Amino acid sequence: MVSLLILIAIVLISAAGLARPALIERAVLRPYLIAQGTGYARLVSSGFVHADVGHLLFNLITFFSFAFPLERVIGSARMLVLYFSGLLVSGLGTCFQHRNEPGYASLGASGAILAVLFASILYFPNQRLYVLPIPLPIPAPLFALLYLAFTWYSARNSRGRINHDAHLFGALTGIVFVAVTDPRRIAALMRLINPG
Repeated sequence: MVSLLILIAIVLISAAGLARPALIERAVLRPYLIAQGTGYARLVSSGFVHADVGHLLFNLITFFSFAFPLERVIGSARMLVLYFSGLLVSGLGTCFQHRNEPGYASLGASGAILAVLFASILYFPNQRLYVLPIPLPIPAPLFALLYLAFTWYSARNSRGRINHDAHLFGALTGIVFVAVTDPRRIAALMRLINPG
């Protein structure tokens, strides 16, 4: 199962990085380096290291919750393509947005995991998601719309350490992936939304 292998790789590499910060420094995505024509491997390596245990656990829980059921539906080969498409597109989007910032750095699997999450929403639109600290389940399509709006706004007004650009590009990758690889799924969802 591809999801299990990805999960194990994230845990092992992130644990090694947390134990040896120099490893994280070599893996972190630096858009300025990419813009200068170097550091391309960081587009992948940055998705397997995390800033701290909390960051790692949040990503692992999200990935575990959505990747395994999704892989059973789309298969291992498509899951592999989806995950690494989300990782690369979110990294490239980050590089484009921050290409002129020599001090900017990004790490974590969030872009790839959001690609998986949004593909899962398209395949399982009747699921309900819990978002801490809100104690009520949110219908998946409503969550998707609210999350996209929040992330777009946050990416335009970001001042913190969260890479909202990667989240946005990852989520959009998940949507585009399903539209390209399974257009009937999108058509069925459109009929569900607008039965007339």
